[in-house]
Amino acid sequence: MMARMGGQKRLKALAAPTFWPILRKKYKWTVKPRPGPHVAELSLPLLLVIRDVLGYAKTAREARKLIAQGSFKVDGRIRKDYKFPIGLMDIIEVIDSGERYRFVPYPVSFFKLHPLPKNEPNVKPVRIENKTTVKGGHIQLNLQDGRNQIIKVKDSKKPVEDNYKTLDTVVLRVPEQKIVNHIPFSEGSLVIVFAGRNVGRVGIIRNIQRGWGWQRSLVTLEDKEGNLFQTVLSYVLVIGKDKPVISLPKGAWK
Repeated sequence: MMARMGGQKRLKALAAPTFWPILRKKYKWTVKPRPGPHVAELSLPLLLVIRDVLGYAKTAREARKLIAQGSFKVDGRIRKDYKFPIGLMDIIEVIDSGERYRFVPYPVSFFKLHPLPKNEPNVKPVRIENKTTVKGGHIQLNLQDGRNQIIKVKDSKKPVEDNYKTLDTVVLRVPEQKIVNHIPFSEGSLVIVFAGRNVGRVGIIRNIQRGWGWQRSLVTLEDKEGNLFQTVLSYVLVIGKDKPVISLPKGAWK
């Protein structure tokens, strides 16, 4: 699933990630996502989303024109770069119609553009990859989609405001990037798997087995049917406690 992309400006269709909805035997080349907020192997260029997934254009030229006109927003901001990478939990909005979709993990096919209900706010769960202390003793959260959030503290010696940990999730309101919720990574938390053979499955954390590094750490999850399964710790994103903080495709959870 996670094909490596080299430094070339274009990408051979046969070398593209297997989940990309492209005609590999018909076309030799395809669009390569520009370096950005998401890992290339786990993202999809905006052009392919507009043309091949949403069907707003029949050709690459038509898709590039629509994108250049500012017809689409990603996380509340107009994006005019057709190579812009769309990845985990991103919200794509069609400005003319007001339709919104979220890029969510989905079994087998890896991802799904899930239509958002009209009453669902523009919020996005993002994992904390690491955190650092910056000038003034304030805390900088480095997030999964490339964002950085500064947590202001009154007393650097007793930073009571710093209750954030690596692998926790912060829920951002976009495009303001304001933290509206914080969900700890712990037993009992609800997570979604975004990579590996269990991609798209949702479950409650029942056990965490720490190893040397994330790739050697495992989590045991319980799905909505009560079945237990395991996945790599680095493949999960916390999306709630008792229930998800976002809407999910039908049948994903209770």
